[in-house]
Amino acid sequence: MTLDTVKDESLKRKTPGQTKIKKVVVHPLVLLGVVDHYSRSGKVTSGQKRVVGVILGSLNGSILDVSNSFAVPFEEDATDPDVWFLDHDYLESMFAMFKKVNAREKIVGWYHSGPKLCTNDIKINELFRKYASNSVLVVVDVRRKEVDGLPTEAYIAVEEVHDDGSPTTKSFDHLRSEVDAEEAEEVGVEHLLRDIKDTSLGSLSQRIGCQLDGLSGLLRQLCEIREYLQLVSSGKLPVNHGVIYHLQDIFNLLPDLKLHDTVRAIHVNTNDQMLVIYVAAIMRAILALHDLISNKLTNRETERNEEGLGGNPESKKILDQSKRTALKSDNLDNGKVVDAGAKLNDIDSPKKKTDK
Repeated sequence: MTLDTVKDESLKRKTPGQTKIKKVVVHPLVLLGVVDHYSRSGKVTSGQKRVVGVILGSLNGSILDVSNSFAVPFEEDATDPDVWFLDHDYLESMFAMFKKVNAREKIVGWYHSGPKLCTNDIKINELFRKYASNSVLVVVDVRRKEVDGLPTEAYIAVEEVHDDGSPTTKSFDHLRSEVDAEEAEEVGVEHLLRDIKDTSLGSLSQRIGCQLDGLSGLLRQLCEIREYLQLVSSGKLPVNHGVIYHLQDIFNLLPDLKLHDTVRAIHVNTNDQMLVIYVAAIMRAILALHDLISNKLTNRETERNEEGLGGNPESKKILDQSKRTALKSDNLDNGKVVDAGAKLNDIDSPKKKTDK
């Protein structure tokens, strides 16, 4: 009887079926959807803390694959955590439309923009258990400032049994999460990211800022690798062959700068890039020179017409028409830099004859 009681207590501490999920894989499309939901809702200016939506996916063994998501109308009172509203009618209608597109994707849980858990998340999770028995919460930090680490945290609700006989309570248990995608999805996400630009920053400053953030994150990771290897070499940590295998792959990908062929290939690639920059600079100078000569020709022709026509009103109309035709001809005759000198001589020759 005592052994059976212990087994029953151990089963009560974990809800049946919840121990199946060991890892949550979040696709980049879900992250883009959450960030877009947050930006469209205007939460940056309104001051509301978070947005809520539904995550769709499938369970493959012990791995939960989160492949899609959609937003849900949600409001909450900042002063009272017990006051909140989630439009489940909208949720059901949206899921019915998503099901027509992809029947394999089912409701597996919900998300919010965090950055941390809130007191009413357990109650909201109970509402989502109506659609998914093992509802998973994914917290996406849309305002993350740290470069290292992932912006996602996954949780699942578990029941806690107290030894003093008090009623059971529910709390969130942390799940391991990672960001992964298929090859076709990576190509699509890359094209989507090209169109996303920060309007508050210029293109040059944005690129430099992204490069600095990437280099600082790389430096942190290299420092962590160095500390790990020092601990392993000193015997404070055991050797993990999986980590050593990945480190060996990193060193194998590094170019060997001592080889003559590698150095020559790097020089050729650099020279090709500099050649493109050089040709672009020459073209820019030629176009600027062409515009300068065209403007000079137009101004001299205008001055000649003014001297010949005088101050007659009808002559001014003719002069305006000649200006317009000159501008049109300059726009059509692009690239005739060689003929510009001949035109200048033709313009100067009548003046010399009149002076004589």
